Amino acid sequence: MAHIERLTVYPVKALDGRDVEHSTVLPGGTLAHDREFALFDADGDVVNGKRTARVHDVTTTYDPETRTLGASVPDVGREQFALDTESDRVRAAEWFGDVFDVDLTIVRDADRGHVDRREMGPSVVSTATLETVAGWFDDVTVDGMRRRLRANVEVGGVPAFWEDRFVGADAPAFEAGGVRIEGVTPCGRCVVPQRDPETGDRTPDFRERFIERRRETFPEWADRDAFDHFYTLMLIGRVPEADRGQSLAVGDDVTVVT
Repeated sequence: MAHIERLTVYPVKALDGRDVEHSTVLPGGTLAHDREFALFDADGDVVNGKRTARVHDVTTTYDPETRTLGASVPDVGREQFALDTESDRVRAAEWFGDVFDVDLTIVRDADRGHVDRREMGPSVVSTATLETVAGWFDDVTVDGMRRRLRANVEVGGVPAFWEDRFVGADAPAFEAGGVRIEGVTPCGRCVVPQRDPETGDRTPDFRERFIERRRETFPEWADRDAFDHFYTLMLIGRVPEADRGQSLAVGDDVTVVT
């Protein structure tokens, strides 16, 4: 039976994810606490994994009740910041500024989060997709692939590349826990999935092998015209306004709908 296997949010954009048992859909259509905070430089540009592999040196924890972020970097040390206070946001910005060697500010967006695609919602991948793609590479685990792709909603009990069916002409949607998720676009990948999430080292020939295998295994149920290229994996969805404010939970049944 198709079901939600895992829910993951990323409280600070580019840093570690946090698995949750349930999450409310925000007014902006994203999940609560997902990319709620982000680091910006003096020019207003975000600091993320696309920009620097240094993010892989940072280990974080997050308490959503107190909005307390714990952060650790081997060559710097460990600190804790209450991000709901201005003073600690300033202190955290200074600490992360030293880590990334950039003048930073930390900005909160509680209504939508600092997602890349501002008009869209949760990202979706199947467990079988993670298992299949991890198998394309030596020494890449399923959890490692999960951390490389950084999806919000993981669906179990379905075949690999199940999520590809929800984009293109006449594509269906799916419901989970009464929340409708409509496909908007497949997710073209950047440099981040090419790196080992623990070390930041590039996996040799990752992009080339990925494209080759993705072409070979592209599912018959997907609309090829909806995909610009084969370096694409994961669905970016949208939750209709009528379903925002409701919650998704691990274990919710998933049903394909028109």
